[in-house]
Amino acid sequence: MNLLAMRYLLALNEHRHFGRAAQACHITQPALSNALKALEQEFGVVIVQRGRTYAGLTHEGERVLLTAQRMVREREILQEELNSGASRPQGSLRLGAVPTAMPVLAHFAALLHARHPGIAPVVRSMSSPEIEAELDGLALDLGLGYTDRLGERGLRLESMPQYGERYYFVHRAIHGPPVPPDAAAVRGPARGASISWREAAEHPLCLLTPEMHNRTIVDSALAIAGVQVKPAIETNSVLALALSVVAGRTATILPAALLDVLHGYAELRALPLVGPDVVTPVGFLVNPDARSSRVMQAALDLAQDAAWIAQAVRTGMAGRGETGSV
Repeated sequence: MNLLAMRYLLALNEHRHFGRAAQACHITQPALSNALKALEQEFGVVIVQRGRTYAGLTHEGERVLLTAQRMVREREILQEELNSGASRPQGSLRLGAVPTAMPVLAHFAALLHARHPGIAPVVRSMSSPEIEAELDGLALDLGLGYTDRLGERGLRLESMPQYGERYYFVHRAIHGPPVPPDAAAVRGPARGASISWREAAEHPLCLLTPEMHNRTIVDSALAIAGVQVKPAIETNSVLALALSVVAGRTATILPAALLDVLHGYAELRALPLVGPDVVTPVGFLVNPDARSSRVMQAALDLAQDAAWIAQAVRTGMAGRGETGSV
């Protein structure tokens, strides 16, 4: 089996386009197509469904893809082991987080690199289904997401609890242009008394789009409160979610970890949501079938470090995080 051709197959599966896959592999499109055809001849099966555009993999192609994922990962682990000493792991680590947990994962990646300078984390913002699929396919090493989904979907992933995600109603309390940040405002929106989900629903809201799991959580809480909401704005970007509030036209509902995205806006208020009191478990997700490397073991050790978990709880539940040593 040609390992290079296996890499091309992985690229095609990721990009779903011959031209973009070839570009990612730094080869021409004919070279990529010829390598995949040679792979098909080697196995005597059709791997790629071809039409005017890429049409997916055949059933046999999916089986070859699984082997390709494991072969490429085993090769990466071997290279990491050869480059690493017992106490100095070296190599890349592919990390993914749901958008609402990105501040926590960014702190984690920075701390991991500070502890082990030879580790180069690659941090990506991903949806819950993307994290689960890429962990299953060994395209992702470690994911940070909603652990309550595992039982619901019968996923063969293991979880390491980190914190409970709490929710705040965020609105602009002062009219007029944004107030420049000052020493008193550098920690994000001012906190206020609690507000009920029903009361929050009375305001024009900017919410995440329905395919995002966070939106499912918000809709469920509103339903328990006995209300339905038609958002004024919908987006799949947490940055757009926050900036819509800064613009002053809408309010929003944010997890605590995202409050520091609104760093320095003294005119904003963040009110904890109650009735119901919603806390959603967030944790690291791993594929138990993936063979661990020294790089991965270093990440797992940090993920289970009591001091790190305390920091994750501060960031994820109260919107306050420090990147100091653990």
